[in-house]
Amino acid sequence: MVTGAARGIGAASARRLAAEGCAVVAVDICHDVPELRYPLATAADLDAVVADCGPQAIGVHADVRNSDELDRAVAVAVERFGGLDVVLAAAGVITGGDAAWKLADDTWQISIDVNLTGVWRTFKAATPALLAQPQPRTGRLIAIASAAGMRGNPSIADYTAAKHGVIGLVRSMALELAAHGVTVNAVAPGSTETAILRASAAVDGIETSEFSIHHPIGRNLEAEEIAAGVSWLAAADRGAVTGIVLPVDGGMTI
Repeated sequence: MVTGAARGIGAASARRLAAEGCAVVAVDICHDVPELRYPLATAADLDAVVADCGPQAIGVHADVRNSDELDRAVAVAVERFGGLDVVLAAAGVITGGDAAWKLADDTWQISIDVNLTGVWRTFKAATPALLAQPQPRTGRLIAIASAAGMRGNPSIADYTAAKHGVIGLVRSMALELAAHGVTVNAVAPGSTETAILRASAAVDGIETSEFSIHHPIGRNLEAEEIAAGVSWLAAADRGAVTGIVLPVDGGMTI
């Protein structure tokens, strides 16, 4: 199950996992949110990803701020495919654009609700299904964090705080689930060429190419490169890897 699957890192990861033989439940909200100043993915975007993933894929419209909708997505996975083994929490938004003490309450809240609480709700909904799988389990909970979760960042304090929180959640749940055959890890991308990066650039009034100055490799990343990190963590033989933050950031956090 992949949240935020209609575009960007979520879409690239869904395609990658499907190509490697996974059945995929692709989850996305598929409508705009008033608190955000840019459009979100559409139902047509999600349909296109599901088509790319092939006959062993299904799309589900769900908001990661809504536990009932996430429970329904998990139920679809269990009913359609007989169980759940890998969960990627990739749904995310960007807001910010001002100093932390100047942020509006609703700007702060939407970032925390989606980027942090949405990961927790996703993992909360999915974990019982992972634990219902027979031993030996190869359950995988993976979150998309960010290089912003490992450093301070002006003008996006809400996003930065949320991503720091994701890393804390991942490390805590890794300890809780370590004895149960379920690993919990995060991938921390640098600036990746996605719709959310374009929105972030618009907040700062710059071009996305200007973010590459932070990457020693001299360029922004592609969503498929982040998906490769997700795939590595999702593998059945990666059971000894848990509680880590895998940087796929072009050297941004060196």
